Amino acid sequence: MIIPIRCLSCGKPVAHLWEDYKTRTANGEDPKKAMDELGLERYCCRALFLGHVDLLDTIARFKKA
Repeated sequence: MIIPIRCLSCGKPVAHLWEDYKTRTANGEDPKKAMDELGLERYCCRALFLGHVDLLDTIARFKKA
């Protein structure tokens, strides 16, 4: 759904980096380079970004009005 505010393993704040990462990779930048420049060095934080599926728009369609 929504990217966690902190890494689930190490506790580093990562949510503020998600939008920048998403736009960089959508523009064709290599995910490794984008994560390096954003300061995501630990495997746990990198795995969080690589494994995250953004389902917020999909779930929002089923919201009760």
